[in-house]
Amino acid sequence: MSRSKILIFRFSSFGDVAMTVPVLKAFANQNPNVELIMVSNKKFKALFEDVPNLEFYGVDLKNYKGVLGLYKLFSELKQFKATHLIDLHNVLRTKILKLFFRSTSIKINTLEKGREEKKELTQKKYKKLKQLKTMHERYADVFREAGFTLDLPKNKIKLKKDIQNIGIAPFARYSEKMYPIEKMKKVALELAKSGKNIVLFGGGDSEISELKTWEKLHSNITSLAGTLSLKGELEKIKELDVLVSMDSANMHLASLLEIPCLSIWGSTHRYAGFLGFNQSEENVIEVNLECRPCSIFGNKTCFRGDLMCMNSIREEEVISKLV
Repeated sequence: MSRSKILIFRFSSFGDVAMTVPVLKAFANQNPNVELIMVSNKKFKALFEDVPNLEFYGVDLKNYKGVLGLYKLFSELKQFKATHLIDLHNVLRTKILKLFFRSTSIKINTLEKGREEKKELTQKKYKKLKQLKTMHERYADVFREAGFTLDLPKNKIKLKKDIQNIGIAPFARYSEKMYPIEKMKKVALELAKSGKNIVLFGGGDSEISELKTWEKLHSNITSLAGTLSLKGELEKIKELDVLVSMDSANMHLASLLEIPCLSIWGSTHRYAGFLGFNQSEENVIEVNLECRPCSIFGNKTCFRGDLMCMNSIREEEVISKLV
């Protein structure tokens, strides 16, 4: 019997790509005779360096525009002679690629995103507030449907009792997912005053500039914003006792490294299935409001207009978890 070789698609966003890593690592450990080829944004290569039997095929999608561009990518990927194609993205781009691959003998399986369940979770009226299947399990299901064995580890990552080195990633892609910046600044300062070492993470000119001002507040605060590659950021997160973040990519980076993450949730909700892999629900900070969640990804404007889901979380509640 020929050895199985699996092409895997997941292009964006960064957090969603990061969520594939623990699934692929578990798969590789349980299926050591299967080769994996991960096709994703070339910037994400460092995420997959510790996954056994995996070859990373990084692409810049600007070089594969339109149907003809995707046919070019298909022609490149066809050279791997993969036996299976696992689509963990399920968007128009991957649908077109799969259409090309149907001319080969490859076996194709696709992610089921659970859109209807998520719609019920976020609707204003008749909201069905219940825990949905996690994205990690949804990813794993695609491999199971392809005929492979895959059990995800379930060892919860918990906070240590003696916390000294605290990372804070105060930004998120959407403002509805961000804890108010002045509140987070107060959290950082109070923790620094209590003797904790605070390391700040961020990127982009405005974030770098903002976090530079935080450094001046106390000698125990250090900003690494804009100074690290992805690989360098992973190395620094490894040194932490805990990372404080929102429902953001940084939570997933901590999860990959089995570092506890104290996560603050606003317009989104862990019930949608995006909590960091094996992060403990005890380390989620949130308020119960009838309108939560109003969004799966945090990309919808607060219809109340007051962002109560974030503004009502007191700084002391965050600090008390860490001292």
